[in-house]
Amino acid sequence: MEHAPLWMKHTERALDGLSFLCMLAASIAIVVLIATFGWLVFGRYVLNVTPTWVEQLALLLICYVTYLGAAVGIHENTHLGVTLFRDMMGWRVSHFLKLVIDIVLAGFGLIMLIASIELVKFGWSTMLPMLNVPESFRSLSAAMCGGLVFLFAGLRAVFRIACLLRGIPYHEKGLF
Repeated sequence: MEHAPLWMKHTERALDGLSFLCMLAASIAIVVLIATFGWLVFGRYVLNVTPTWVEQLALLLICYVTYLGAAVGIHENTHLGVTLFRDMMGWRVSHFLKLVIDIVLAGFGLIMLIASIELVKFGWSTMLPMLNVPESFRSLSAAMCGGLVFLFAGLRAVFRIACLLRGIPYHEKGLF
């Protein structure tokens, strides 16, 4: 993006920072997950007292690791995708398909955000067993992922359109 407008460079830098924070949060969640499972094994086999809250915490943390990691994968362009047919097309068709894919992904993220917000509202009065936190904390991770996918893919579509209008190529993350 050497010829890209300044606003695009600043926005991309902000998105990179947000992506880094998501990956940092997911990494911390994995460390906490590993530490609590260490405590589970120690409690079960050494102390002969099984800490039952570990499984519920693990389920909660896995949601955040998975959803935040998926959103970062969308931003970094490392998320699972089948690109064989798209890449076999000419560059015009390929660029058009990439734009369509970004728009579809942004739409999916928006739908996921809206549906997950409903789940957050619905589960707020129900508590997770053994953790005494609202059930909505699980759904909150899906809402965050939906919002992030909408933001990352939607802005990438805007960047593609802006570059197309300026007649400059858009260089994607993870491909060069």
